[in-house]
Amino acid sequence: MKTDVQIAQEAKMKPIVEVASKLGIDEDQLELYGKYKAKISLDVMKNAQDKPDGKLILVTAITPTAAGEGKTTTNVGLSMGLNAIGKKAITTLREPSLGPCFGVKGGAAGGGYAQVVPMDDINLHFTGDIHAITTANNLLAALIDNHLHQGNALGIDPKRIVWRRVLDMNDRALREITVGLGPKGNGVTRVDGFDISVASEIMAILCLAMDMKDLKERLSRMIVAYNYSNEPVTAGDLGATGSLALLLKDAIMPNLVQTLENTPAIIHGGPFANIAHGANSVIATKTALKIADYVVTEAGFGADLGAEKFFNIKSRFAGLTPNAVVIVATVRALKNHGGVPKAELGQENLKALADGFENLEKQVENIGKFGVPAVVALNAFPTDTDAELKYVTDQCHRLGVDMVLSEVWAKGGEGGRALAEKVVEIVENAPNNFKYLYDVQMSIQEKIETIAKEIYGADGVDFSGAALKEIAKYEKFGLDKMPICMAKTQYSLSDDPKKLGRPRGFKISIKSIRVSAGAGFLVALAGDIMTMPGLPKVPAANSMDILEDGEIVGLF
Repeated sequence: MKTDVQIAQEAKMKPIVEVASKLGIDEDQLELYGKYKAKISLDVMKNAQDKPDGKLILVTAITPTAAGEGKTTTNVGLSMGLNAIGKKAITTLREPSLGPCFGVKGGAAGGGYAQVVPMDDINLHFTGDIHAITTANNLLAALIDNHLHQGNALGIDPKRIVWRRVLDMNDRALREITVGLGPKGNGVTRVDGFDISVASEIMAILCLAMDMKDLKERLSRMIVAYNYSNEPVTAGDLGATGSLALLLKDAIMPNLVQTLENTPAIIHGGPFANIAHGANSVIATKTALKIADYVVTEAGFGADLGAEKFFNIKSRFAGLTPNAVVIVATVRALKNHGGVPKAELGQENLKALADGFENLEKQVENIGKFGVPAVVALNAFPTDTDAELKYVTDQCHRLGVDMVLSEVWAKGGEGGRALAEKVVEIVENAPNNFKYLYDVQMSIQEKIETIAKEIYGADGVDFSGAALKEIAKYEKFGLDKMPICMAKTQYSLSDDPKKLGRPRGFKISIKSIRVSAGAGFLVALAGDIMTMPGLPKVPAANSMDILEDGEIVGLF
């Protein structure tokens, strides 16, 4: 069996100018990054404002497991399947972060014969967007420390600086650091720390901004610290807005690549779904909707995280109405949720499948709360038995949702034909009553409790004393009428990663709440969530290499 890298390296890519031309994009509307990558001018979206939007398909999943579900693979395969049945389709994805790529999760370019290419470029530095965000974030951090050193005219309290530095790598040693050590010329000594770059508010802003004007307004509103009078200090107060926007002048443009079958793919932005809102950029999605009949996008991790935030945050800000949702699952992952260890997932186990199916059942219910029609895509594995497949099919019908077997990993677009046909059928015939889960005018506590009870199935929410003080502070400053971005483990519907399946009888613990005033949402941190992940005992990086002939090995 060929590896993903081997399959990707055998791809017959078309020049990106040719891929773009089929979308009606001229070469002078592209910024070329070699032969197979390009940035799309913002004028493409601007000039197509009078055109009707295509259909928007959201791909989400059950709660992720060590067995893997294949959400990105399904996204890519579905877009190819839609093209195979005669639809003009585009896949839109997030950009992979180097942290998980070199850690344990791997890249994010799909798998098997449902990949976006050039896969190695996409999973590594790509067009430098995340590096631009890292630089902008750290420029702002440097301006804050320089302001303190140069007299602190804004009266910033060094102990109440909330803006942290970032790095696009998993590095636990940087979670808490001390800066300004040494002689006086090194600046004011204070405690600081690093988050992973994709957790930066600047990443969230890039992915929610409508254009450069909106980007600059959002950057200006970012709260970086509080002064001695307990009032917020913003990036705009520091005079940083222009320089930050300048660093993002190229990063704001979406990136165009292609699938293994030359289906156009727009990859742009990459906020994590467990510590941020987990969706690619609004600009990428809205551009794709103007130049394609069907746009297949995805939201990170399970529907309780990615899809919930896609609906309540991205769709709300961008005015998007998803036409259908694909919920990805595998028999193996469902059995894992039912208590079967990874090494035994190849054996038939209907009891564990039934126990684990409850997770899929809950995620189907979650999508139903937003009024969007859905279909379950079951990624096929050779070890799936007829009895197991029949069980999932029957149980999905019991829930009133169709299940389609997806074979895109092994067969590419042909393996996604059945799923594509079902998606088109749903879009054309099923009722769509899209709605948000909550009104942003509700109190912060009410919004968090609504998500916890309705989406996670929790009995309630326990707020720490620190979280309650933060809520009172945001209410005082009029920052409470925003959507909520829950920062929670991706491995469970609860805030305990060990509780698989569909946990019951639990509460969500909110330890603290942060405000992303520029992005326009409040971040509620539940359980032990890390904004700077660490590497595993055996990082994926240990198995990676580049050979003398340029062949890359170990990247997945």
